Amino acid sequence: MKLSLFLLCLLAVTPILAQNLMEERIWKVSPRKKSIFLDSGVFHLNSSLKSSNITSVRNSAVNGRGYERVVIDFNTSSVPKLYGHITADKKISVDFFDTSIMTNQPQLKNSKFVKSIDFISVDGKTMTMEMTLKGKSSFDIFYLENPGRLVIDIR
Repeated sequence: MKLSLFLLCLLAVTPILAQNLMEERIWKVSPRKKSIFLDSGVFHLNSSLKSSNITSVRNSAVNGRGYERVVIDFNTSSVPKLYGHITADKKISVDFFDTSIMTNQPQLKNSKFVKSIDFISVDGKTMTMEMTLKGKSSFDIFYLENPGRLVIDIR
């Protein structure tokens, strides 16, 4: 009796606690700027690149643009496979597959929107970037090639 009650509770609670991706915006990262800023959702990029390194992270802000640009540079001509999530708690998490980092923990200088940025090596093949923001923001995310760069515009 107790076991069946436990299983019934487990089956009822699991769907409630699970993330519902059907309610999330899911988009593929584009190779060009679209000027469509989103404040939540899941993004991804499939790439056949087998190995890459993050060489630097840099930012810039021009007063007339109205947004800050964060650029993640790679040592390859394209961007690796990635999966990212913009959360409601002011954080962007991005998993870079078959990627490592060549520098120490880079920090952005004079950032208007970014509080901190951390890189975590998951298993030697996956690098997770967690970007904590100072406040609620929206994002336009795209990539550039030759050399490979992931660009995150924040406003």
